[in-house]
Amino acid sequence: MGPTRAQFIQYAPAALAVVPLVAGPWSALAAAAAGAGAWAVNVSAPVLRSLIGCGFTATGCGIAAHEVLAAGGNPLIALGLAVPAGAAALAHHRNIAGHTPALTPATTGAGAAVGLTSQAQLITAWWKEFISGPTQTEDRKLIQPGANLEHLALEADDDHASFTGIITLPQGQQVRVRAADIAAVYQIPVSQVELGDPKHYAPNALPVTVHLKMPAAQPQIAAGTPTTPEELWAAYVGVPEGAMPGTNLTVTRYDGPLDWEGIATRDRRAIGTVNLQDLAGNLDLETIQIALAPGDKPSQMGIRVMREHALMHGTMLSSVVDELSMDSRGYVRAGTYVDGRAALLPLAQPGSGARHLYLVGGSRSGKSGLLEQILLSAHRSGIAVVLASPQAGTIAGASLSAYLGDGLDEAMGALRLAYAMMLDREARYRSPAFPFTDPLALLVIDEAHMLLSASSPYHLEAKAIVEQLTRRSLKRGIGVVLATQTPLAEDLGNSTVIRSQLLIGGGAVFLRCAKGQGSLVGANAVEGAEGIDLSMIPSQWPGQYAKVSDRDMSGLATEAAAAPEDGTFGLGYLLTPGSQAVQFRSLHLDVAPVSLAGGEPPVGIEDCDAWRERDAVAQTPMVDKRGKNLIGSLADLLAAAEGAPSSQEAPHHHPGGLQVIAGSSRPGAPGVAAGAPDGQELIKPRILELLREQSIPMTAETIARKLGTSAKNIKPRLSELKKRDEVTNENGLWRAA
Repeated sequence: MGPTRAQFIQYAPAALAVVPLVAGPWSALAAAAAGAGAWAVNVSAPVLRSLIGCGFTATGCGIAAHEVLAAGGNPLIALGLAVPAGAAALAHHRNIAGHTPALTPATTGAGAAVGLTSQAQLITAWWKEFISGPTQTEDRKLIQPGANLEHLALEADDDHASFTGIITLPQGQQVRVRAADIAAVYQIPVSQVELGDPKHYAPNALPVTVHLKMPAAQPQIAAGTPTTPEELWAAYVGVPEGAMPGTNLTVTRYDGPLDWEGIATRDRRAIGTVNLQDLAGNLDLETIQIALAPGDKPSQMGIRVMREHALMHGTMLSSVVDELSMDSRGYVRAGTYVDGRAALLPLAQPGSGARHLYLVGGSRSGKSGLLEQILLSAHRSGIAVVLASPQAGTIAGASLSAYLGDGLDEAMGALRLAYAMMLDREARYRSPAFPFTDPLALLVIDEAHMLLSASSPYHLEAKAIVEQLTRRSLKRGIGVVLATQTPLAEDLGNSTVIRSQLLIGGGAVFLRCAKGQGSLVGANAVEGAEGIDLSMIPSQWPGQYAKVSDRDMSGLATEAAAAPEDGTFGLGYLLTPGSQAVQFRSLHLDVAPVSLAGGEPPVGIEDCDAWRERDAVAQTPMVDKRGKNLIGSLADLLAAAEGAPSSQEAPHHHPGGLQVIAGSSRPGAPGVAAGAPDGQELIKPRILELLREQSIPMTAETIARKLGTSAKNIKPRLSELKKRDEVTNENGLWRAA
């Protein structure tokens, strides 16, 4: 095997330095041959110049030595003329040390497989194998046959390797090799291939530069720039204008700048409300990448930063079926918190009664799925459900309810029935008792804004009924689950009573809302959820848009089901009494909740007057034409449902043997005629006796009707009793103090 190109370039000058001592003038021919050979193997210009210069020096020294010997001169003088030739050879060796690439053996897997020992040979072999040919197999098509790589030059060091060359074709052909083709052959990113602009070169010759190995990009961090979470916190979050001024961060787990946990602490002072949007801005992150976890100490707050959200893969409904029934504390499983703990919401309070739930969520937020889950939990816990669904046919688990009001008018009827049930239980339960002989009950109101907003035809009546239910029903074992699309006050009929009673009497779930409608600040502020903007919850997880772009044109998959990763359905915040809102995600409905009911009939409502007359009650308006003076007693309600005045009702028997006849509150006393005298001191004791005996709130009109007089005579007496703190008035309903 002959010398390699590198060996020829390196050792030819040494040979030229010795040959002149023997060959004389023939060394000129040797120098010319060396220069021609160096040009033929495509050496770089500096190396070629060095080689030619070395040849000329050696040739001149050889001719001079030959003349000395031919003239009979001293041989030592001829030998001394070899010194400049040797010096020229040494200078050439130093020149090529800086310009000739080190042809180290290839270390890639492909190189090992081929068995090549030179990077240049390996580059050429892969080029011919996949791009230019001449070899071509049946199962592999060359990129462009004949597109040879000419004038190959390598540059390589410890952290960088690249080669340059010219893609050459015969005259008349055009280079069609693309950067992506070259990147695929050498298994590198397309960005590491540089092709010349065809406009500036001949069609059949195009220069190319390929960076096989790029040096690692070193981050350019200015002196003093914060980099660690603690430094970023101190620079942007804990400063006076930051989201959590005066706080310090202690990192408890660190797996990278986008995956860490820590505890923020404020020295002996409460942290207070944290605006999540401001915190995300301080840390230069998306809101969904941050989760807050309030601790037991008001001076501490848990912080979690996530590269991939912890709730992205969800918790399957079928995997926690045993946790859907109410436990001994009255809680059911609603989902999973961001830290992996089970997210629980209360449906009852042992020793007290039922619990309320306020649910907010816009379209495609997962609100309907959570309602179905609540219906299943109520069914498995023995809780009777009255369902009001103004938007007909939207709740798949409606068959689990004891009474369904499907549609706007029917939903209003469901509200009237729930109110009648509360009045019925108030008439039968003289004092709150738990557990009840009657089942716990839930009034579930979906799309409540369709009934409560000012644009609803039932606005005033629905508002009056829901206000009374949220205030008075818990002690009677009836909870209210109210769902709206936004937390705006107008969705609740501009009633602060409804919202405050819902939050005091239970929990709240906040899911994604439309842009501009999800802020829980200002007039829509909710204690424990300050600073949260529900419209900032994205509809997709980060990176999912690229997944959607991968189209499958094989046809509609009719059996395909949505996966938790397909959207943020059910992602939001859960607020329970006495705590801060914590990020959670409701259970993913991998099976229909109604299918887990076991085919059992829905839990029924007790046999009582309100239930027996449910059809008539559902059709009976409970306020006057002005939307005021809500019916305050079961007797008046049933009388209105029957179309008869309450003064003609039959006697009712109450505990203690007291017989109460319409228009009288004294044992055995006859009813007072409409025109009977009603002196001041005579009416007030009768008012007090009536309110104490019946133990239910009444309007002034109801009291007047029962006492057989006019409201004009009753109202001044009630005001006088109120001044003496013997009666109380709440929204027009009077009761004994």
